[in-house]
Amino acid sequence: MPTSGTPEDRAAAAEPQPPLLTDAERDTLLEQYGCGPVRFSGSENALYERHLMFDHVVDPAAAAPRDRFEAVARSVRDVLSQRWVRTQDTYAARDPKRVYYLSLEFLLGRSLSDNIGNLMLAPVVRRAVAAKGVDWTAILEQEPDAGLGNGGLGRLAACFIESMATLQLPAMGYGLRYEYGMFSQDIVGGWQHERPDNWLRRPDPWEVARPDEMVEVRLGCSFEVRGGSLAVIPGRPSSLYGLPYDRPVVGYGGRTINTLRLWAATAPDEFDFHAFSSGEFVSALAAQLSAESLTRVLYPDDSTSAGQGLRFVQEYFLVACSIADIVRRFRAGNDDWHTLPDKAAIQLNDTHPALAVPELLRVLLDEARLGWDEAWDITVRTLAYTNHTLLPEALERWPRQWFAALLPRHLELVVEIDRRLRDDVGRRFPGDEGRLSRTSLFEPGQTEKVRMANLAIVGSHSTNGVAALHSQLLRTETVADLAAVFPERFGNKTNGVTPRRWLLGANPPLAAVITEAIGPGWITDLDQLARLRPLADDAAFRAAILTAKRDAKQRFADWLRDRHGMAVDPDGIFDTQVKRIHEYKRQLLNALRIIALYQDLRADPGRVVQPRTFFFAGKAAPAYRFAKLVIKFLNNLAETIDADPLVRGRLKVVFLPDYSVSLAERVIPASDVSNQISTAGYEASGTSNMKFMMNGALTIGTRDGATIEMAEAASEETFFLFGLTAAQVADTRGWYNPRWHIEHEPRTRAVLDLLTSGHFNRDEAGIFDPLIESLTGSDHYMLLADLGSYLDADARLTALYADPDGWARTAIANIAASGRFSSDRTISEYATEIWGVTPCPVD
Repeated sequence: MPTSGTPEDRAAAAEPQPPLLTDAERDTLLEQYGCGPVRFSGSENALYERHLMFDHVVDPAAAAPRDRFEAVARSVRDVLSQRWVRTQDTYAARDPKRVYYLSLEFLLGRSLSDNIGNLMLAPVVRRAVAAKGVDWTAILEQEPDAGLGNGGLGRLAACFIESMATLQLPAMGYGLRYEYGMFSQDIVGGWQHERPDNWLRRPDPWEVARPDEMVEVRLGCSFEVRGGSLAVIPGRPSSLYGLPYDRPVVGYGGRTINTLRLWAATAPDEFDFHAFSSGEFVSALAAQLSAESLTRVLYPDDSTSAGQGLRFVQEYFLVACSIADIVRRFRAGNDDWHTLPDKAAIQLNDTHPALAVPELLRVLLDEARLGWDEAWDITVRTLAYTNHTLLPEALERWPRQWFAALLPRHLELVVEIDRRLRDDVGRRFPGDEGRLSRTSLFEPGQTEKVRMANLAIVGSHSTNGVAALHSQLLRTETVADLAAVFPERFGNKTNGVTPRRWLLGANPPLAAVITEAIGPGWITDLDQLARLRPLADDAAFRAAILTAKRDAKQRFADWLRDRHGMAVDPDGIFDTQVKRIHEYKRQLLNALRIIALYQDLRADPGRVVQPRTFFFAGKAAPAYRFAKLVIKFLNNLAETIDADPLVRGRLKVVFLPDYSVSLAERVIPASDVSNQISTAGYEASGTSNMKFMMNGALTIGTRDGATIEMAEAASEETFFLFGLTAAQVADTRGWYNPRWHIEHEPRTRAVLDLLTSGHFNRDEAGIFDPLIESLTGSDHYMLLADLGSYLDADARLTALYADPDGWARTAIANIAASGRFSSDRTISEYATEIWGVTPCPVD
């Protein structure tokens, strides 16, 4: 792809971009959305200075960047607060059916620029920034990514609640207010090192505490300090409290501002004063310590029993607080418990909130005093469940004794649900003991466990996967027996992402090119991108697309140099794989491809190739040693290539530390190539694949997850697909032997020979032996089976890249086909087909 634009143009593109909409266009859209134009009459500066003076007690001229960020954020919150209150008042007055979205994660990223964009306040903010001479980039950098999630599940939830607000659906998200995020990732000597992610170290200007709406959560045990740590005391009931913190969820145009309610755990306002006075300070505060620990950290290390137990209690705490709050809202305007399914749709985002089944049933039985049949019918019709994985280890199973110790009443209910389920299955499939065992809520073994996925399926009226292939495999393989019992409950809702954050906000140059071509309607109707397809034949439009991509690459290269001191060539191919580090996502396969390309250049130093940078980013779970070793290998590979004069300047590998939403917003727009290379049948959907597609990157990938549907939408000719299909993976599993590929494929053998020679670990003998043993032993995720096909697809990719016009045509075809993968479409399908919820416009 040729360099586009002058140096002056590229320098200008590196600065914050002006808004896509003029003031007049913004006001027209706001009026179209029914909320009228936002008028300030110069008061935006007064808001900003008032917050600096009265919140921080500093002279505005001497304010630090963090002070300025908080002042700007609070000024924006002032603007949206009236609309936020009006949204809630409208719901209270009209009493529509509402959606309640329960998720243990909401990976929000930063909120300031997103809220400004969705409120269409960019022109106002631009004027204020210009008037004050403020460094806008420095202000934006002061906001940490909210540490409320660690991967695609949480980011999907964030996209979904934004789409619900944009579509004016009466909805609310529920999650936990983690004081520390997953962790901050440093790379030291090539290894991942974890640091606490204390994202709430400074005040969060978006959240509003609601102490008057605290919820009491009762447990069947209590805690005391033993040997310096907290121990569970069974049979001694105790309570803790959920303190809600509300955050605004701004729909595009500011029409609707919904709420994300996050629960923080706290203890009763009391402690053992006698013990404290006697000097037993820790024992006196045991209740406070146990309560605060509950929401201290996102997803604790669950490699230990204590870590798993904390996760279990976190899940119940989320469910208990949220169900109590939902019931309170329902009862405020409704006396008849039987109408709950007509007023509330509760969506369980994966198995983490599956305890909502026995919790809601408990409320209906013990508090509403309904009979079992009535209570069960209401529970099933109110709840719906989304499954996000086919991996057996990710389908949660909790020990029965934990239920007995912490939630004895819930265990009674689960036992009764299971008894009735077994009776039903026994009647419908007489004599089929295997089916009876597989559908049971209890998994037998040395430690009997409760199958949370089975509980969620049995206790809800809808179970959906998140891509067509995933939903099919879920129904026909993972839970086939339950699908045979409840066939009408299973469906598919292919995931999507919000175009406001992932195209409009993340990629202003490309968004501007699109808007100039077809107008701004695509921002809320992404299907309009299909109108770009004929423009692939327009030379001027192709050039504009190439220029926008080159500008994004230059901005990212400049940021990478300034932030990390890394130099990359923006005129080369940016080839990217960013996602959680996991064996099935196959970052190691990508590394084997790079080794093969490295060997090609070493064997033929005169070969003419496009310069190429391979970007990796992602975190490995702290206890996942193999994944951490993959990170180490990627960094060793990078060092080896950098040190080799035969390939220097033509190949480069970069591991980007501390992957986050904010980093994704930089690297995805800059990428030419998106690697979606999971073993077929293992990726539920993927959403980074969609973000890359709408930003003009081309996909090299397997036929897995939503990538299949993306290729169908754009045509397979615009994708670089390779590898075994899910059916082929399943069919060959029993006899697959990676040694065959080593013995019969020369390039595969050469890659393994170089890897085993110690070329990438000259001073660290044997360090990568576990990787080699995995590849040459079972190769469970079939990396070697797909390597040859991957290299063939890579050759097709580089051949197309050498033709700028052909590349631009293909990129345009991908962008034009990405409309289906908007989270607005996904949420519209949920609302119509599962929730039965309609828009509730705010006056």
